[in-house]
Amino acid sequence: MSYVPRMKEKYKAEIVSALMKEFGYSSVMQVPKLEKICLNQGVGQAISDKKLVETFVEEMSIISGQKAVSAMAKKDISNFKLRKGVPVGVKVTLRGERMYEFLDRLVSVALPRIRDFKGVNKKLDGRGNYNLGIPEQIVFPEIEIDKIKKMNGMDITFVTTAKTDEEGHALLREFGIPFKS
Repeated sequence: MSYVPRMKEKYKAEIVSALMKEFGYSSVMQVPKLEKICLNQGVGQAISDKKLVETFVEEMSIISGQKAVSAMAKKDISNFKLRKGVPVGVKVTLRGERMYEFLDRLVSVALPRIRDFKGVNKKLDGRGNYNLGIPEQIVFPEIEIDKIKKMNGMDITFVTTAKTDEEGHALLREFGIPFKS
């Protein structure tokens, strides 16, 4: 028997039936599901310090459990001393098992560790997808605080198959994302 992430089991066992009841779907295939989770980190200071990008790639890889890649600048912007092809960020896209594992760690460990946490905003993008900003990378237990060179936040995007914000909100709420009431 192979390993199945806890959140994936929860989706199949509880969330599908709850959403079918809530929205009156006639088929299991109509129930929205999580397609992918994208993690992004802007590294604006990387223009002056090249080693910073490597550090953030390493940290993002530890957090996500998958190799992160650096995002390059698409064009020259003289006001920001930016050249085309210079690394300006770090990104990773999680799908499948790793996505569910990351979601589990985010909901059960990382979000409760945020200082003065009262829940996340309810605003979705109009198509059932959700963006979440995390102020510091140290909320993840995988990161050792002593080895941190620079504090940096990150954006987490949840991409769902939901058609509306209500469906996307219900799906993420069932996964345990603590929305503000």
